[in-house]
Amino acid sequence: MTDKELIALAFEACEKAYAPYSGCKVGAALLGKSGKVYTGCNIENSSFGATNCAERTAVFKAVSEGEKEFVKIATAGIKEGESAVFYPCGICRQVLAEFCTEDFPVISAKSEDEYETNTLGDLLKNSFRL
Repeated sequence: MTDKELIALAFEACEKAYAPYSGCKVGAALLGKSGKVYTGCNIENSSFGATNCAERTAVFKAVSEGEKEFVKIATAGIKEGESAVFYPCGICRQVLAEFCTEDFPVISAKSEDEYETNTLGDLLKNSFRL
C-alpha cells in the first residue's frame, strides 16, 4: 500500500470523528503486517481524560482483532473545515512504541500530496520500554 493510499484512508476515518469540544477531527490508518488496514478516529468526551485519539483507536482495533505487527501509520486532520497536520500525542507515541520499532514510519498529512514522514524513534526519543 502506498503512502498516498494510506493517507486517503486516514482522511476518510477523520470524517467519522466525534469532536464536539475541540472541533479537531483526526483520522488514522494503520497498516498491519498482514496487509490489513485498521482505521481510527478521535472520540472526545466531556471529561477530556476519557477522550481517545485516532491513533490509539486504530491500534486498539488491530490488537483486538489479533494483529500486533505493523508496517506504518498515517494520520490526517481537519480543523474548522480545512485539513491540518496533527502529529500523534505523547500517549499515542508510547502506545505505538509498545508494538513498533524505532524505525516505524509515522506519516502526518495535510493532504495526499503534502505530508511528512518521521520515524517513531524521532518522535519519541528514549521511550519507556520494559
